[in-house]
Amino acid sequence: MHRLRWRLDMGSGDSQGTVSHKEKAKTGRMWPDWYPQLLAFKKSDNRQAAWQLVTTLIPYGCLWYLMIVSMPQGKPSIGTFTLFVVAAAFLVRIFILFHDCVHGSLFASKKANTFFGYILGMLVFTSFEDWRFSHLRHHSSYANLDTRGFGDIWTMTLKEYQNSPRRIQVQYRLYRNPMILIGLGALFNFILSNRLPTRKVQRKEHMSVLLTNLLIVCVIIAAVYTIGWQVYLLIQLPVLWLAGAAGIWLFYVQHQFEGGYWARTNDWDPLRAAMEGSSFYKLPKILRWFSGNIGYHHIHHLSPRIPNYHLKKCCDAVSALREKEPLTLRQSFSCVHLKMWDEERHEMIAFPRSA
Repeated sequence: MHRLRWRLDMGSGDSQGTVSHKEKAKTGRMWPDWYPQLLAFKKSDNRQAAWQLVTTLIPYGCLWYLMIVSMPQGKPSIGTFTLFVVAAAFLVRIFILFHDCVHGSLFASKKANTFFGYILGMLVFTSFEDWRFSHLRHHSSYANLDTRGFGDIWTMTLKEYQNSPRRIQVQYRLYRNPMILIGLGALFNFILSNRLPTRKVQRKEHMSVLLTNLLIVCVIIAAVYTIGWQVYLLIQLPVLWLAGAAGIWLFYVQHQFEGGYWARTNDWDPLRAAMEGSSFYKLPKILRWFSGNIGYHHIHHLSPRIPNYHLKKCCDAVSALREKEPLTLRQSFSCVHLKMWDEERHEMIAFPRSA
């Protein structure tokens, strides 16, 4: 199996070829000589951010109008189902813009990121501050076998699975079933789980969940008095389910793919975690637009402050980033067979046949 190895030796010492001593002290790691090139792509562009909001939210609103008028008798037509799919694609993009607000990268202003983070969070049924807490924990702990459990997909090692009681093994098998993880998981996560704060959060995150829930209730009340609760549910539920399933799938293949990288704390390396533990999901152009370039996930984990509209530019400009073997759309479907991490073979594997 092809495995990439990334140089950790430093360059000659100039500002363009090395990382500063301050950065070395901060990370405790030696970064490659091309790493500073990423800094040029961290700068947010307010005009591009505003344009992304306009070209995403206005079409999404128009699609809602079309879905409503396509149900004159309160029942969806064949054309309505097509609109469901398109609206779900736009909702995935809305979540990516929300995701950038969480990282403070969509706009240059922190206040703008927070304001639009709450608005977009309402549309994707996700609390801004609460999800920010769990997602940033994910960024600091992904691919670390000793710090699993925050903002990630439940992943056991082969040894853990074999040493677990039968009840846990059955539970894990059910969880990793695509119909449950991606199918039921979409509605469970966005409709039920997100209505409660993440464990170990503080007052700010609790209040964020409460405010998001109140905003959602206000939207539902407005819908009841304008289009009726039946029409609202017949539109919102399938759109949210389709978008949620697509979002979970994207998140799944970003860290659950053939080979991959996981390590214990003492051996965990942030560079390898990003370059080997995060996929380069090479999608067709139209899907790349709807997914906000999140397929360049190795770059996102190298530098989370790079906004979605700069990720492809960054990849095109830094040759080392393009050396990572891409995961194509066709190849990604085989990822559903990967269930756990084998610490001895250092790769993701399927369920043991003897289990």
